[in-house]
Amino acid sequence: MRLTILGGGGFRVPLVHGALLGDRAEGRVTRVVLHDLDPDRLSAVARVLARQAAGVPGAPEVTVTTDLDEALRGADFVFSAIRVGGLAGRAADERVALDLGVLGQETVGAGGIAYGLRTVPVAVDIARRVARLAPDAWVINFTNPAGLVTEAMARHLGDRVIGICDSPVGLGRRIARVLGADPREAFVDYVGLNHLGWVRGLRVGGRDELPRLLADPALLGSFEEGRLFGADWLRSLGAVPNEYLHYYYFNRETVRAYQEAERTRGAFLRDQQAAFYARMKEPDADALAAWDRTRAEREATYMAENRDAAGAGDREAEDLSGGYEQVALALMRAIARDERTTLILNVRNRGTLSALDGEAVVEVPCLVDANGAHPLAAGPLPGHATGLVCAVKAVEREVLSAAASGSRATAVKAFALHPLVDSVSVARALLDGYRAVHPGLAYLA
Repeated sequence: MRLTILGGGGFRVPLVHGALLGDRAEGRVTRVVLHDLDPDRLSAVARVLARQAAGVPGAPEVTVTTDLDEALRGADFVFSAIRVGGLAGRAADERVALDLGVLGQETVGAGGIAYGLRTVPVAVDIARRVARLAPDAWVINFTNPAGLVTEAMARHLGDRVIGICDSPVGLGRRIARVLGADPREAFVDYVGLNHLGWVRGLRVGGRDELPRLLADPALLGSFEEGRLFGADWLRSLGAVPNEYLHYYYFNRETVRAYQEAERTRGAFLRDQQAAFYARMKEPDADALAAWDRTRAEREATYMAENRDAAGAGDREAEDLSGGYEQVALALMRAIARDERTTLILNVRNRGTLSALDGEAVVEVPCLVDANGAHPLAAGPLPGHATGLVCAVKAVEREVLSAAASGSRATAVKAFALHPLVDSVSVARALLDGYRAVHPGLAYLA
């Protein structure tokens, strides 16, 4: 099989490649095509992959190209992990928002809206090209904001585009570990939108073990989300939220922590990866070792400001190994080999959540087989979660409308309606600030 990776010069591509190297079964990926607009980044990542594959028999053939159509032709799977505007764009998203006193995180609040407005037009173009050049390909979307971008692409690819995220997987794994259960044998009752979901149950052998966790303060304090949100708040919710909900539940504390930080997360990653790619231009550099050191630092500092604001401490060693590459590989295996499995994915709602229409992309457990991902039936969300999910989905729909129409007024509406933006005047200032630093938003007039 042929796998095309869009954003093939991206820093996390070696994680996907490493997972492929361990897959020895029939029907595996035999060719990987890396596509990126930056030839230097492509060259750097290709060096890491070559070092990673050294001595591995039957490793997939790796080729690189800056021609998108060439990359898509003949693809069986397309893994989309693009970053429109690069990490410099992410850093600008964060700073513009923080200067106006609101959150500028990559996928949440004003920063997520700005990123979506830049990314959706590019993602739609990719979807149209896939439909024309590789109509039988399956698209696995990891491009953020993952739910929003998946919904934009689904309007052209239908159910052949599936969004993935490693956050629900990591959360379910941590809860199972605390409860002494094997994550592979536990069913995680998780429901919501991307970066806006809740674990409502964790069933092992037909028994829901989550009430035992919520009733035990010591257990709640023994894992990251328990320390991040606090035992009392988790018991009040009767669920364990995705870590990104910390931006909503503790917004003032988080904004203050980000404003006081020496650098935003985007600026840290921008500088860190610039140093890595510069190092890769040196012919004597040990590509794999340099990448591995950089990756370890990246993972250890993930959501550091939130953990500092909550006094949650450092990340657990078990959570530093990534995860989305395993979700991607499991998804490809299930479709290509008809190996039925259950994964938490971003797919069209199809009646799963009664509060949303059928075309809305939601993040829920799905049964995956050769015909794609099928969302499993889910009970209704509690009122507090329904209100938040509906509000954020309404914002996503305004982003999609603004991207399609180029309407400035609709873009302002998207910012103003978000729960973390508290003023229409601030919404207007946000759009003006983003248009000033992002040439890619000039279409909003």
